[in-house]
Amino acid sequence: MVIVLMGVTGTGKTTVGQALAQAMHCEFADADDFHSPENRAKMRAGTPLTDGDRGPWLRSLHRQIETWLAEGVDAVLACSALKKSYRAELANGRTPDSIRFVYLTGPEPVIQARLDSRQGHYMPASLLGSQIADLEPPTDAIAVSITQTVPAIVREILGALALEGYAGKE
Repeated sequence: MVIVLMGVTGTGKTTVGQALAQAMHCEFADADDFHSPENRAKMRAGTPLTDGDRGPWLRSLHRQIETWLAEGVDAVLACSALKKSYRAELANGRTPDSIRFVYLTGPEPVIQARLDSRQGHYMPASLLGSQIADLEPPTDAIAVSITQTVPAIVREILGALALEGYAGKE
């Protein structure tokens, strides 16, 4: 199974993803690492990415998901996956038993405060508005509030997956 932790910048996808992967004893990848140098430069300059910018990035993420699934490797992927079409590209016909989306969500002031205090990331806090504008909240994902501690978020995700038949490797 591949679990995609999605949401706007600043929701803790990487932090939660690393903790979840550790709890599951599985692979972790951050979709930010798959961006081209051009995409990173655009974001660093405060320019939102377009669907065209994201196309090659989404295809490379889908290839990684397919590799994990073909190899029988469980994995957690931290990826914004803001639009329904992006999630469809990532899943590309896969069933929920092989790829699950977990939507990390929270109040905008909480997210903004996290971004304002974040250091060393190429994604500036000024792009939060464009991400919120692009976000198409999923109706078929596990929604988890980021107002909890990371361990509580991980427990909630594992519990939700177990309720749906996934026997994660704790």
